[in-house]
Amino acid sequence: MAPENMGEKSQKLISLSRRLSLYEPPPHLNNPARRQHGIPKSAKPKRAAVLICIFEGTDGELRVILTKRSSQLSSHSGEVALPGGKREEGDADDIATALREAKEEIGLDPSLVDVVTVIEPYMTRFHVTVVPVIGVLFDKKAFNPTPDANEVESVFDVPLEMFLKNENRREVEDVWMGDKFLYHFFDYQSGEKGFTTWAITAAILIRAATIVYQRPPAFLERRPTFWNGIPDKDLSKL
Repeated sequence: MAPENMGEKSQKLISLSRRLSLYEPPPHLNNPARRQHGIPKSAKPKRAAVLICIFEGTDGELRVILTKRSSQLSSHSGEVALPGGKREEGDADDIATALREAKEEIGLDPSLVDVVTVIEPYMTRFHVTVVPVIGVLFDKKAFNPTPDANEVESVFDVPLEMFLKNENRREVEDVWMGDKFLYHFFDYQSGEKGFTTWAITAAILIRAATIVYQRPPAFLERRPTFWNGIPDKDLSKL
């Protein structure tokens, strides 16, 4: 996936795009059999994709676009999320799903996004496979958020690196089907509004930041095995 929207663009983003375009998920993280851990054979496969849209802030730091879901939604209302949603019949692939959903939810024109890679999928406890798609937004000024009020309450952005740091992070231990794990909560203040990113969205962003910055987080993840069936001792080697 070679970057297309180069022109007079940030050298940092160009270098990042080229490096990420070479990324391939480690086999043991991208094994469909392991992702079926604990899923009933009768369960119908469901698929979704999310867009991790990275751009360069005014101070040179890498930032990622997030949304706060509408409080009127029936599921995960009011929670922080990446733009994305369930795959539809007309979607050619996971990339198409992520770009379509970002367009529908926040008005992000797909032509502004250079998709550079797709990272390993996550499996929710509701048996939905979530595929994270990483894209680079070279021209942030060209993006004027127009959120769909039925789905999105707010559109904001945060430093990607914050998902590797202990600052403004909390954790809560939970257990599901005998599997003890940690939920990580990342708090961020934007003006007068406060946002908290947690659960699988936080996990995806921890992984994305680990890949982008080429270093592990400053804390132990202890993620639930039902997300991808990979124990922390394996993740620490990546």
